[in-house]
Amino acid sequence: MRRMRFHEIRRRIVLTAAAAVIISAAGGCQARESSDTGGDAAGRAIDEVIIAMGPTSEPEAGFDPAYGWGAGEHVHEPLIQSTLTVTNPDLTIGYDLAESYSVSEDGYTWTVNIRDDVSFTDGEPLTADDVAFTYNTVKKSNSVNDFTMLDYAEAADDVTVVFHMSRPFSIWPYTMAVVGIVPEHAYDSETYGMQPIGSGRYVLKQWDRGQQVILEANPDYYGEAPQMKQVTILFMEEDAAFLAAQAGEVDLAYTSATYSDQDIEGYTLASYASVDNRGFNLPAMPRETDGEGRTTGNDFTADVLVRRAINIGVDRQEMIDHVLNGYGSPAYSVCDQMPWYNEASEVEYDPEGAAALLDEAGWIMGDDGIREKNGERAELNLLYATGDSVRQALAADFADQLGELGISCTLEGVGWDTAYDRALTDPLIWGWGAHTPMELYNIYHTAGETGLARYSPYANAAVDSCMDQALAQSDLEASYELWKKAQWDGITGVTQEGDIPWVWLVNIDHLYWVRDGLRVAEQKIHPHGHGWSVVNNVDQWSWS
Repeated sequence: MRRMRFHEIRRRIVLTAAAAVIISAAGGCQARESSDTGGDAAGRAIDEVIIAMGPTSEPEAGFDPAYGWGAGEHVHEPLIQSTLTVTNPDLTIGYDLAESYSVSEDGYTWTVNIRDDVSFTDGEPLTADDVAFTYNTVKKSNSVNDFTMLDYAEAADDVTVVFHMSRPFSIWPYTMAVVGIVPEHAYDSETYGMQPIGSGRYVLKQWDRGQQVILEANPDYYGEAPQMKQVTILFMEEDAAFLAAQAGEVDLAYTSATYSDQDIEGYTLASYASVDNRGFNLPAMPRETDGEGRTTGNDFTADVLVRRAINIGVDRQEMIDHVLNGYGSPAYSVCDQMPWYNEASEVEYDPEGAAALLDEAGWIMGDDGIREKNGERAELNLLYATGDSVRQALAADFADQLGELGISCTLEGVGWDTAYDRALTDPLIWGWGAHTPMELYNIYHTAGETGLARYSPYANAAVDSCMDQALAQSDLEASYELWKKAQWDGITGVTQEGDIPWVWLVNIDHLYWVRDGLRVAEQKIHPHGHGWSVVNNVDQWSWS
């Protein structure tokens, strides 16, 4: 039944429309002459690669870190600009521009020493003044990043930048890994995004809005010279990307489980693990109307026994097999496999145990297969984002599984313009996953900067306290243990034995069609967002 439900909503390839997109987007980058070192089967030089990404990967505000480039939903290394730090494959912190950093005992001052051998592509040296300018600019801008923890940045000398914090923030090194440094002398907020000057591995050669971006290797890059000298990114809908691969127009194309049972001659389907999770919020408070006339909460999911029953009553592997065609992993938290993940989050599929919890909560199975309590039926309206076939399929599978537990579910597609408010009362299937513990804070802390704790809606003072203590640490790795305790400290938390205000379902593998002979460098676990993350290390890719 569930498998049939998924196939009923699978996307179909619309050949005519998609082919038009291919002609439009790929027209300017076909069959370039090979370099002296040889070329690939498509006539491209062996130091060039063409990649298809989704239309949402194109940065609306351009390539300006002050307006989200390198951050936001699709967190990645900005390529055009350098960053102070980077995240290593094991998600610990490494260095880029920074040579060292330290933090004061009270956590209010971070001091970073930077390299003295770096220049922007216009020939001007990169100094601590540029770093301080970048962070002060990003703080004032419309960046999608949260910079409320930063008071201001200043340059102590040419190679030393000092960050003065408004509150302790132990995970600051993760923020430094996504902020590209811009030149103070050449920055204009109106034009920089279209004509960025940076010091990174690549230079923006061409940007045709709505179609493509062409990056060229920075000949003066201070690090190891990129093996890929030209990187072309085409922005395509998924159907068009699939057809572009079929036509041999691209070397790597994003795809989804929808197409994973297909074959393309000359290509291999590559699967990369992610912390790009999908899960439902379970409103943890009774239904009420606040002083502004806004309704929040859900009487059914307000019972912790109901939330615990739902969490162990879900067969996650069945979802992976039937909805994701095997390309995924069970999700038990918003941070599976991260250094700060608490394994206490993991549960076994236990439908009998789930039924017992619902019985204990007073929800008794009726003759029609739906549970009842005090004359009320066990019912949920499940929301999913309109136009997202995978989320819709997961929601449908989830509804079927809850139906077997005696919980009647309806499905409703909603736009994001109303989804946030609707999620205050009805479970909504979300997508999360980031290379920073701040994801936990944003979802579970009652003072989360984005206010997302209210979407459970949820509050636990002990959980808040653990996260506050984690942020107050002067040692980054020491903070990991406190983030784990926020999830479960042996007494309380957000896991199965605790409050369980969210039920996490799956981590979605990121899938790509890769042309035979293209060697994609080892990928670190991908965050949420199926796009730029794959090219974090495109400079290390090669052709065999």
